[in-house]
Amino acid sequence: MIVENVLPKDYAEMLDVWENSVRATHNFITNEDIEFFKPIIIEQAFPTVTLRCIKENGSIVGFTGVHEANIDMLFILDEKRGAGYGKQLLQYAIDKLGATRVDVNEQNPLAIKFYEYMGFRIISRSPLDGMGKPFPILHMML
Repeated sequence: MIVENVLPKDYAEMLDVWENSVRATHNFITNEDIEFFKPIIIEQAFPTVTLRCIKENGSIVGFTGVHEANIDMLFILDEKRGAGYGKQLLQYAIDKLGATRVDVNEQNPLAIKFYEYMGFRIISRSPLDGMGKPFPILHMML
C-alpha cells in the first residue's frame, strides 16, 4: 500500500469514496444532507486541504485531507474497512503531514474508537458541525 498524491482529476472518484463511506458509517446523515455536502466537498473542501490517497488496482480505496495539523477527512470504501488503509493514511498524516488533531462526529462511535486506539483523546465538544448543522463534533488531539 503506497500513499499517493491527489490531483484535481481524482476529485470525482474521491467524492464517490466519501459518499460510500458516509452511507456506511454515518447513519445519522440523510440523503438530503449528503446532497447538501457534495458540492461543498468537491468545490471548497478538497482544494483547501493537503490530500493523499491509497489506490488498489488503480482505483482509490481511501483518502485523507489535512489542513493546519487537523485531519479534516479520512474516508475508506466500506468494503475495504478493516484492511489497514485507515491506519496507514492516519499514520502518514501524522508522520508526513504533521497532523495532531481530528474532529469526529459524536454519532460515529466506530471512528471515535479508531482514533482513540491510534492515540487521540477527546479535548472538547461542539454541539454543531462546521456548517451549523446539529451533528455534534468531538475535537480530538494526540
